[in-house]
Amino acid sequence: MGNGEANNVRGSSDASKPPLMKLSSYVLALRPWSLSASLMPTLLGCAIAYKYGHSDFNWLTVILTSFTVVSVHGAGNLVNTYFDYTKGIDGRLSEDRTLVDHILSKDEVVTLGAMLYAAGCVGFILLVAISPAKMEHLALVYFGGLSSSFLYTGGIGLKYIALGDVLILIIFGPISVLFAFMAQTGYVEWATIYYAIPLALNTEAILHSNNTRDLEVDRQKGIVTLAILVGHTASRVLYAFLLFTPYILFVVFGLRHSVWFLLPLITLPEAFRIEKRFRCPQTIQKVPRQTAKLNLFFGFLYVLACSLTNVHQLPFLP
Repeated sequence: MGNGEANNVRGSSDASKPPLMKLSSYVLALRPWSLSASLMPTLLGCAIAYKYGHSDFNWLTVILTSFTVVSVHGAGNLVNTYFDYTKGIDGRLSEDRTLVDHILSKDEVVTLGAMLYAAGCVGFILLVAISPAKMEHLALVYFGGLSSSFLYTGGIGLKYIALGDVLILIIFGPISVLFAFMAQTGYVEWATIYYAIPLALNTEAILHSNNTRDLEVDRQKGIVTLAILVGHTASRVLYAFLLFTPYILFVVFGLRHSVWFLLPLITLPEAFRIEKRFRCPQTIQKVPRQTAKLNLFFGFLYVLACSLTNVHQLPFLP
């Protein structure tokens, strides 16, 4: 059987998939395990707004903000899948199997991505309608995040020229926290950016572990990542820095401000286990997902810590 016939058979089998199986394919294509990277800083921004004493705290705003951010993140994941595949970066050993194994077609990935971007825009419009923030201020942050999610691999492809790490640190940290805080309160408090640092570092650890795992393949494909620039040894040191620095910050916050900031330390033993797997070529394959899972629990405990801390004990805020 030729390749064309094989593709036709595969396409017809995909089309005949039961609806639930097809739905699961769409969900898996979004890489749901990674979505905590945008959800946690969003919830953190909402939690800080709540503790800041804003009298008109709105839970509907929390829902719409989370929906908007996660929709754009999911769309960005699909853009990443599409361009990594079309540029020949995703191959036989790639973890993302959506297009490699023809689980979805390229048209389906593009359509789903467009639908998610549209859903994010709908969420943004509804958010503008109920938020006390000025539309132009929200739009500046929202469309900055949306365009960044596309440019990560689409367009100029920041990921391919060693700028992806910088983008991740900014978007999945300060921007998400600031957007959520502003949507809830109607104004900008730049001090909230400091709160984003632990989550931003932890999220960058997800990307860096992925790039370190794929270092040799990426180098062969001619793209440049931070892991390629610094090499294997320095990448291990950098991963440890990204993973453990937030815990050091929480110890400082816990001793100086509130013991609630020690809550995320519950995940520290797992962080040590993941870091050990990262250093071993035989176990690094699943480290990005394991780091993302750690990010979910780590982020949740951080948000909980901020929510339980007395407002007068919160650092940075006046």
